Amino acid sequence: MKIDKKIIKELTDCLDEFNLTELEYTEKDTKIKVSKNNISINNQTIPNAQKITSSSQTAKVSNNLNSGIKVTSPIIGTAYHAPEPGAKKFVEVGKKIKKGDTVMIVEAMKTMNHVPSTTNGVVKEILVEDGQPVEFGQVLIILE
Repeated sequence: MKIDKKIIKELTDCLDEFNLTELEYTEKDTKIKVSKNNISINNQTIPNAQKITSSSQTAKVSNNLNSGIKVTSPIIGTAYHAPEPGAKKFVEVGKKIKKGDTVMIVEAMKTMNHVPSTTNGVVKEILVEDGQPVEFGQVLIILE
């Protein structure tokens, strides 16, 4: 059986892009499961799948997350920057916000959950795109 390495690379890129810990892909008789620690193809495990990702992407993410005050997602769901499509965004880079201000909405099971700021500050960086799936504890924005 010939394995398309491009598929594995795309799946590992998706792990980083969407901050996932595990992803499974099935096509016909091939089943590929990629996780932060290993790759499994048709139930055969290949350890250390994350080594496929480029070190520049990993360094970029870790540099961004190490400076500033982090506001994280309280739940797994889909992040939205505004209360409805076309409306004004809750926060923009450079905007001053107060503790308790809504910075984003995370939708889970048709319920819109407002994510409040944990402190006063200025928005330094917004780390998720509008409509992007997020994990519990994933950093959404960084404040100065």
